[in-house]
Formats: sequence, C-alpha cells, structure tokens
Amino acid sequence: MIPTPDGKRFAEVFTHGTLLIELYEPRGTDPQTPHTRDEGYIVVKENGEFVNGNDRIKFSAGDFLFAATGIVHRFENFSNDLSVWVIFYGPEGGEKI
Repeated sequence: MIPTPDGKRFAEVFTHGTLLIELYEPRGTDPQTPHTRDEGYIVVKENGEFVNGNDRIKFSAGDFLFAATGIVHRFENFSNDLSVWVIFYGPEGGEKI
C-alpha cells in the first residue's frame, strides 16, 4: 500500500541482479532527485508532464519514459492518483554507450 507506513511514495516489488522494479505514486508534488542508475517509467494511470533535463514531455497511461543516470527529472502537472512502474537497471553510474 502506498504511501507505505513510513510515508514512502514508492514500494519495491521485485529485484533480480541489477534490476529493481518499484511502484511509484507521487501525491501533490514529485520530490525526486537525480538517481545513480538509469531508469524507465511505465505510466499505469493518469497523465501529466515529465520534466527530463531540458525536455518537458506530455504523458498518459501506457507511455514509457526514460531518465538517464544523473539527469534532473520529475513529474509535474499530474493528477493526484498518478501511478507508474519504475524500472531501475544496470550499474551505478548508468550504462556506458
């Protein structure tokens, strides 16, 4: 259940090797800061805007969003019941291309 008893807006649901899957449900504002691993998001429900570095992307249910390691990103202008799957993967510092 989100928020968790300790107030977290996410719940870890699966891990395997470098793969970590969470369910994330920000409420009101999205306080994320840049992460140390690459991550993808799959929007479960609702819509809004995803700020990813200098880009602002409109999203809705079913969309896939990507944030590279260290890039400032957050959800904005979203409804209060936004729900997204978060997929962290790869090594600390992100994939080397």
